[in-house]
Amino acid sequence: MKRILVFLFITYGSFIFSCPKVLDHEVRVLDSSETVNLCQYEDKVVLAVNVASRCGFTYQYEALQNLYSKYNKDNFVILGFPSRDFMYQEYNDESKVKEFCSTEYGVTFPMFATTPVKGKKAHSFYKSLTNATGQKPGWNFHKYLISKEGEVKSFDTSVEPDSSTLINEITKLL
Repeated sequence: MKRILVFLFITYGSFIFSCPKVLDHEVRVLDSSETVNLCQYEDKVVLAVNVASRCGFTYQYEALQNLYSKYNKDNFVILGFPSRDFMYQEYNDESKVKEFCSTEYGVTFPMFATTPVKGKKAHSFYKSLTNATGQKPGWNFHKYLISKEGEVKSFDTSVEPDSSTLINEITKLL
């Protein structure tokens, strides 16, 4: 009986800590005081994107939303992180960011607080993504694809959300 209990404890214990380290970060929800731990997405393929409302690449929101709508039922999620790191191309006011994303692009994927994504002030989540890939965001709409096991691939801004390169990588992980 003791061996069975020990086995169950070890198995259950490893299940508790199954969240990939790269996701184990607290983030604040956009225009809210609510915080969440990204481990809630541990059973999903995650695409983390630093976004901006007033950027030449803002049009990518449409393809991101389409991608999310198509694959969300297959345990895929996009996490949006507005950032002002690149020429302050994001609103200061998070309520404006939220309204813009909703009204202009119908964004329904999770969006989080305005977040530093590069340098010494980068959020710990973005530091872990940079450490995992060796690549920091070079501009808005940089994408990190995270497998359910916590493996991370980096895609620069020029890789469109609806590109075969990104879609092939996502479907491999699903």
